[in-house]
Amino acid sequence: MKLVIVESPAKAKTINKYLGKDYEVLASFGHVRDLPSKDGSVDPDDDFAMKWEVDSDSKKRLTEITKATKAADELILATDPDREGEAISWHVLEVLKQKKALKDKKVSRVVFNAITKKAILEAMEKPRELDTPLVDAYLARRALDYLVGFTLSPVLWRKLPGSRSAGRVQSVALRLVCEREEEIEKFKPQEYWSVTSTLNQGGKDFDTRLYALNGKKTDKLEIATQEQAASLKSAIEAGNLQIKSVEKKPTKRNPYAPFTTSTMQQDASSRLGFSPSRTMQVAQRLYEAGLITYMRTDGVQIAPEAINATRAQIEKEFGGNYLPEKPRIYQSKAKNAQEAHEAIRPTDLSRNPKDTKNLESDQARLYELVWKRTMASQMRAAEIERTTADIDVLGGSDQITLRAVGSVTTFPGFMSLYGVSTTEKDDENSRELPPLAEGDNPALKKCEIEQHFTQPPARFSEASLIKKMEELGIGRPSTYAATLGVLQARDYVRLEKRTLIPEDRGRLVTAFLQSFFERYVEYSFTANLEEQLDRISAGEIDYKKVLVDFWRDFSEHVTEIKDLRVSEVLDALNALLGDHIFPPKEDGSDPRKCPDCDTGQLSLKVGRYGAFIGCSNYPECKHTRQLGESATGEAGQADGTGVVGQHPEYGVDIELKKGRFGPYLEMEVDGEKKRSGLPKGWTPDSIDLDKAVQLISLPRDVGEHPETGKMITAGLGRYGPFVLHDGTYANLSDIEEVFSVGLNRAVSVLAEKAAKGGRRGAAQTLKELGDHPEGGPITVKDGRYGPYVNHAKINATLPKDTDPQSVTLEQALELIAAKAAKGPAKKKRKAPAKKKAPAKKKAAAKS
Repeated sequence: MKLVIVESPAKAKTINKYLGKDYEVLASFGHVRDLPSKDGSVDPDDDFAMKWEVDSDSKKRLTEITKATKAADELILATDPDREGEAISWHVLEVLKQKKALKDKKVSRVVFNAITKKAILEAMEKPRELDTPLVDAYLARRALDYLVGFTLSPVLWRKLPGSRSAGRVQSVALRLVCEREEEIEKFKPQEYWSVTSTLNQGGKDFDTRLYALNGKKTDKLEIATQEQAASLKSAIEAGNLQIKSVEKKPTKRNPYAPFTTSTMQQDASSRLGFSPSRTMQVAQRLYEAGLITYMRTDGVQIAPEAINATRAQIEKEFGGNYLPEKPRIYQSKAKNAQEAHEAIRPTDLSRNPKDTKNLESDQARLYELVWKRTMASQMRAAEIERTTADIDVLGGSDQITLRAVGSVTTFPGFMSLYGVSTTEKDDENSRELPPLAEGDNPALKKCEIEQHFTQPPARFSEASLIKKMEELGIGRPSTYAATLGVLQARDYVRLEKRTLIPEDRGRLVTAFLQSFFERYVEYSFTANLEEQLDRISAGEIDYKKVLVDFWRDFSEHVTEIKDLRVSEVLDALNALLGDHIFPPKEDGSDPRKCPDCDTGQLSLKVGRYGAFIGCSNYPECKHTRQLGESATGEAGQADGTGVVGQHPEYGVDIELKKGRFGPYLEMEVDGEKKRSGLPKGWTPDSIDLDKAVQLISLPRDVGEHPETGKMITAGLGRYGPFVLHDGTYANLSDIEEVFSVGLNRAVSVLAEKAAKGGRRGAAQTLKELGDHPEGGPITVKDGRYGPYVNHAKINATLPKDTDPQSVTLEQALELIAAKAAKGPAKKKRKAPAKKKAPAKKKAAAKS
């Protein structure tokens, strides 16, 4: 019997089906060991020795794996084909060595990029040894992240109370968001005017714009005033128009490369509205179902046999005319990209998206995106004929030239996949001009001028931030979604209308790091460190040398910063964030002048629960205000209440209101009020009409259960999103699932709930984190309403989307301290027991 180890149960089930009775496939359920979240887990003084810990759940799985290993003839490690997958195999192997379960058994490592029978059987024919350099790169990354977090975070807590942890990659990503916000705040709009004209030639209208003035090409900001624009308009209306030149030029639009992790997240965000974490969850299911290849990759190349299969499918679906002469070969432009893995593609291109009706809605949509992108990548370019005509305005004192640009798609090529054809004349690539020739005199129908103002740079969306991080070489494909999740969980940034806005807490942390740890939040420094990690994985440098070089400088710098006084830190933050915290006043008066005592200066202060603004004359003047409030004490943002819009079906207003338990939506239909609270993480100003209609329509019918015939509904309750069937509730992982969950997924979730049993017993311990400074263990537990951290009698719920297995001791301490500060929940007073009426005395018996 051969024992095969993989990460997930779903993967194990599929592989076991393909391998047959001579194999036993077990799942490790991800990593089996982790660094304890306490000092000493990585010891620089002991050659960076790392002390690993096994949690209670992993102990049970490792016991099962150990027992199976002893009974097996051979051990095959078949975890994912990346750095994390190699690390999981290494951890399992190390534990089995410690337990002396291997003896003289053959141990091999196999990798496959897709969970298909062919890929798995081929992988079994090509076993190899564990990739030691890849494991070393993993160890280096874990050690670096630990050393930065556990060395820098305590400094941050002491110098800037109320702040949370500082991570190696998260801090740099946060800096990007904060710097973009600073650009927006400092941006000064510039006025400019556009001059456009509609001309007519041969009975057909076409549009032009001002192109040149007195022989010099005009840029967007050339016409700065209304007077200039009006003068040009008058000249055009008074002049004679004559076509100076007509140029026709064929161009091509090439398809994009197949998906990497980053480009898939970006495309899914723009086309499907998926968050990066949601994209990865759905992609994971597609991968485990054998529908797509491995979804954590920055390679853009696909296997030769896959290219041949793609070309064959293109010829079948569209004809040979849509195939380029030679297959297209792609190379990644991203910094630090590793080309070791294939791009993300369907495992079988003949499986058309139309044939995936059994998939859940999200899976089907993402699969279609991957299928089209892969197909398009090997199709012929779209061929477009662009026509450019320059028209002179004759008769005036100024030499004015107008330009008209038209384009016609002569061959749609890969764009046929996305619904573009040569017959569609109104799409963005087909703006056809009428027949024009040099010397023609088109007629002027109208000339218009319009005022504009330059716009500030756009805030980062999750997708655009990932793109920027990839360009700079910060982080890896497998870390992008987790990095963004951590920033939001720590309240450093918030997501509003799909854009990332830094919270004041995040801006303070960034300003602190830029002031005192500038080198370690530099983009180039972080990217160079990633390059060194890549060199480790390639076997070019020793990982201990990288750790030694980093730690020598970093530890010395931290020692210097420890001696800083808090007042020095606040002075630096006041200087860096002055424009944000104390914006200029309209009347030109001093923005830092205390409004109460009139002589003191406002400044950042720090207290037990974080930073605030206070007067320099304290304690004589006790003026304070929270960050994010205006000088008058009003909130910096509107509360967002009011009418969102009219329900498209009922034609009545949907209102956003504030209630005792937070914001909610309300709509009245036929005298009956319908309400819905906002899900966790959704702010009032992020609610548009589409979201309001979705929420107010809950609960929604999903479909009839195939076994009982009773309706399954999806809704939003006190404890989050759920599906309900015949009185049984089952939680959904994401609010977005409420609106899209299909029947198959709903039945599966309900079955999982039923398999766990009805009422829960004692809460299950998921992870032991270490001891509290005041004594007693801190654990992560799985309770009735979700995971939480526990110390003594204090239970603190984990933030939404936080992986219980990734919680650190420092995070747990913050959550427990915050919960303790709130005090115990108030218990309802029991009504005093009613006194029983005294029993009536029996009448004395008559003698």
